Amino acid sequence: MARLDGQALLKRLPEVRGRLEPDAPLADLTWFRAGGSAEVLFTPADEADLAQFLKATPQDIPVYVIGVGSNLLVRDGGVEGVVIRLGRGFADVTEEEGHRVRAGTAALDVRVARFAQEKSIDALTFLRGIPGTIGGALRMNAGAYGGETKDILIEARAVDRSGNIHVLSNADMNYSYRHCGAPGDLVFTQALFQGRPGNPADIAAAMDKITESREATQPIKSRTGGSTFKNPPGNKSWQLIDKAGMRGFAVGPAKVSELHCNFLINEGGATAAQIEELGETVRARVKESSGIDLDWEIKRIGLPKDAAA
Repeated sequence: MARLDGQALLKRLPEVRGRLEPDAPLADLTWFRAGGSAEVLFTPADEADLAQFLKATPQDIPVYVIGVGSNLLVRDGGVEGVVIRLGRGFADVTEEEGHRVRAGTAALDVRVARFAQEKSIDALTFLRGIPGTIGGALRMNAGAYGGETKDILIEARAVDRSGNIHVLSNADMNYSYRHCGAPGDLVFTQALFQGRPGNPADIAAAMDKITESREATQPIKSRTGGSTFKNPPGNKSWQLIDKAGMRGFAVGPAKVSELHCNFLINEGGATAAQIEELGETVRARVKESSGIDLDWEIKRIGLPKDAAA
């Protein structure tokens, strides 16, 4: 295939009020700090700008959405088409009647948890333990510390590839464990969550416990993509990886964390290919030792380096 050409693609895209960047490096936008560029990176100004862009963009141009890159691996060859990254125009968090919180999908999960705490709203506390944005939480039914997105979601707002606005109920999202069954072409822009009355001090204490637990058990200060594999039914991925003897295993500078072996870390200079090879090696060893197939939780997008040459 031909090398990615952002300047050529730019000529096929509509004018926007936001920002279009050809051949935009993505490594620094991911927690792994690895990977290639976006053929074009689009940061829409607001929902209307996003809808107009999607409506006017030719259907044969691939479109991907990323958040803060906390659970993402971008392959070294880069991403063909347009990568959409929602920014300030999608980051508002507001309180509504009935102990509800409305949040833009670019808002960090931890920020929404803190906002709810300040407003004496309980039930959103678990979001403190999820290192990503509300958009990512919606797309993968993110959960931690006993809570899942499906437990608190009332409705989600989204734009489809034709620029139409949709409001989806909780049931419309077709949630299951770490999975959302809503159409893949939807770009989520907003979520409405249901909380319950709570005591700010008690909520703050619960959030502190989550913070302490994460710091003690997860390599949160390393270059990591968060939880790598979904937990198979009746099992814990980290235990299966540990039993397979993979704790601390490395492919170059890509390494299985010794603190929590369901985390892969970039110790410095690892390529996306090395990180992915490490993950696939872990999957193969777990299959050999337990007979269980691990499914990736981290989203992987883009082309291998040789495919983009």
